Amino acid sequence: MTTQRPEPIFNAPWPALLAAASIIGTHALLLSASQETVVSLALIPRDFWEGAWTGVVTMMFVHGSWVHALMNGAFALAFGAPVARLLGLNGRGGGIFCLFYLACGVASGIGYAAIHPDRTAAVIGASGAVSGLMGAAARVMDSPGQVGPMFGPRVLSLGLGWLVVNLVMAVTGSLLTMGAGGVAWEAHLIGFVAGVLMIGPFARWAGPTGEAFKPE
Repeated sequence: MTTQRPEPIFNAPWPALLAAASIIGTHALLLSASQETVVSLALIPRDFWEGAWTGVVTMMFVHGSWVHALMNGAFALAFGAPVARLLGLNGRGGGIFCLFYLACGVASGIGYAAIHPDRTAAVIGASGAVSGLMGAAARVMDSPGQVGPMFGPRVLSLGLGWLVVNLVMAVTGSLLTMGAGGVAWEAHLIGFVAGVLMIGPFARWAGPTGEAFKPE
C-alpha cells in the first residue's frame, strides 16, 4: 500500500496554498473589524431562511481566533494538496478546486441551517469547507492519482475519526473558538460527506487529470 508523506509547505500546490491564505489572510484583515461587521459576514440560520443567503459563503472567511484560523489553514493545506493535484494545477484545475472548496462550505452551511432553522447564533469559519477537502482527500489517498471508492478504507477511517472528534467537540463546547462560542460540529460532518460525494463529479469536470476512477 502506498502512503503519502506530509506535504512540505513550499512544495504544496498553489490552489491548496490559496485556500490556506484565504483563511489566514482574511482573519488578519478582520482583526480590527467591529462586532457588527463580523456578524454581518456570519451565517445566522434563521436569517438565512429569511433571505440572507450570502452568509453561507462569507462565513468561510471569518474566524474566532488565531488558533481557529491557523488550524483550518493547516488542514486546508494538508488535505487540499492531493485534491488540487487530482483536479490539475493549471488555471482551469485551480478554478475547479476553488469552486469545489466553496461548494463544500456552502453545503455544510445549508445543512447546518436546515438542522437548526430557528437558531440566531452567528456561525463562522471554514471548517465545513476544509472538512470537504478532508473527505475528498480520503478518496484520493485510497487510490493516489484518481478518485477511489466512496467507502474505501481511508474514507471510513478518517470519517470515523472525524465523527469521534466532533462528538467530543459537541460535548466540550468552545474548544476551537477559545471560549468565544460553541462549535458547529454538525457542519463539519456535513462538509466531510459533501466532499466524499462531490469529488467524483468535480474530478470528471476537471478533465483528463480527474478521469480515472475506481469502482464504487
